[in-house]
Amino acid sequence: NLMPESTLSTNPIVQGKTYSLTSKDVRAAQYVALVDNGRSNILPLHAKQNLRIALEEALEKQFSSQGFHSDLNSNNAIELNVQEALVNVKHSVMENQMDAKVILEITAETPQGKLVKTYTGTAKRSGTLSASDSDIEETLNDVVTLTLKEIANDPELRQYMQERF
Repeated sequence: NLMPESTLSTNPIVQGKTYSLTSKDVRAAQYVALVDNGRSNILPLHAKQNLRIALEEALEKQFSSQGFHSDLNSNNAIELNVQEALVNVKHSVMENQMDAKVILEITAETPQGKLVKTYTGTAKRSGTLSASDSDIEETLNDVVTLTLKEIANDPELRQYMQERF
């Protein structure tokens, strides 16, 4: 169950600035986890929700809290590319190891030019016993949330949008 948390701003930095948001999922495969139980049996896990749409909605909330509003007719565009979102899980009955990685690319484009930034979130977790689906879910959600927080707090992106949108 994918539930990314938006990083919301308590004080909007702009008023009346608009953008149109589009997104693409450019991952080679649509699963969000690969589970290896060590017996030459690797199982892909898929999210219950569409990852691209969940991320787009979370980004929209973040930008809205900063004072930027989504408008399909805006000359300013933000494109989100989901390049990677994967938890590699190796586990046995006694222990588990999870390596998660999320890579999101944001392109902010105006008639005057564009800014392209890549944000990467990673996490490594290990524990006793085998990893449950909820452990994997929590790890992916944490990494996605950290990556969204990095986008929300990026001074270069914020300044670009503030000055040019």
